[in-house]
Amino acid sequence: MEKTIHLSAVIPVDLADRRLDQVLAVLFSEHSRSRLQNWIRNGFVHVDNRIASQRQRVKGGERIEINATMEPQQNWSAEDIPLQIVHEDKELLVINKPPGLIVHPGAGNPGHTLLNALLHYDSALEQVPRAGIVQRLDKDTSGLMVIARTPETHTYLVALLQAREIHREYEAVVSGIMTAGGTVNQPIGRHVNKRVQMAVIGNGKAAITHYRVIKKYRAHTHIRVILETGRTHQIRVHMAYIKHPVVGDPVYSGRAHLPKGISHLLRDKLQKFPRQALHACTINLVHPATGKPVQYEIDLPQDMQNLLMDLEKDASESR
Repeated sequence: MEKTIHLSAVIPVDLADRRLDQVLAVLFSEHSRSRLQNWIRNGFVHVDNRIASQRQRVKGGERIEINATMEPQQNWSAEDIPLQIVHEDKELLVINKPPGLIVHPGAGNPGHTLLNALLHYDSALEQVPRAGIVQRLDKDTSGLMVIARTPETHTYLVALLQAREIHREYEAVVSGIMTAGGTVNQPIGRHVNKRVQMAVIGNGKAAITHYRVIKKYRAHTHIRVILETGRTHQIRVHMAYIKHPVVGDPVYSGRAHLPKGISHLLRDKLQKFPRQALHACTINLVHPATGKPVQYEIDLPQDMQNLLMDLEKDASESR
């Protein structure tokens, strides 16, 4: 189903001598530059009742009319996959993604993803880039994700992410006993030899991870993590880099770190924990409609709560 967009404005004189696509980006900032350029190329933009060209210069005072259609992004199918909705309004959704759910279709995973679930929940998301998804969580990381429900909100949220103004906090259980909190400021890029992995490398992209200790156990630490950047596998790579890999991480953790005298039951649970013990627990942002700060929170999932209880029991029995 197509969505029709109607926009109009008079070009202010102080924007004279600028290129049309640049002017549109100022006048209609709720839409991305690439979307506006595409509308010009498709003949949806008129300047004083004439079809516009992208590079034409404006004089100021002209009337802009845009009558555009937004077609479905791709031929993705809706699938009836349950979603836990934490918050919902006209502009956005906040969902609690369970572990095991892939976010976006890709090679080898054409369906049964969060995107397919979102299309079933709200068919209007067909008109929004990537069905409103602006961030990703790894398949086996659980927790909060914010979803744009309109193209305008999508552009807004992408801009917030790029400006590092969507603040995300995570909880994790890592191997080893951390003495205190700290910051990892190390660039991340594709692993030189293992192309499906990321690594700390000198020519990688800037990546900053802050962490603080919530509680220490005999050979593990429960931590709170704040991302300043959003690189692929950032927390997992940075924690492994400082020799405190996330428990259950199948890629970066290596062998399970086990305390001496551990019970057979706890040993089995640590070695067989089915995913990385990592959960996105908090998102803070300025709401696109109200302009006010909002915060969304979710508790740890049951598997991580059970893991912490087992570690606490082990610590108590060893005293």
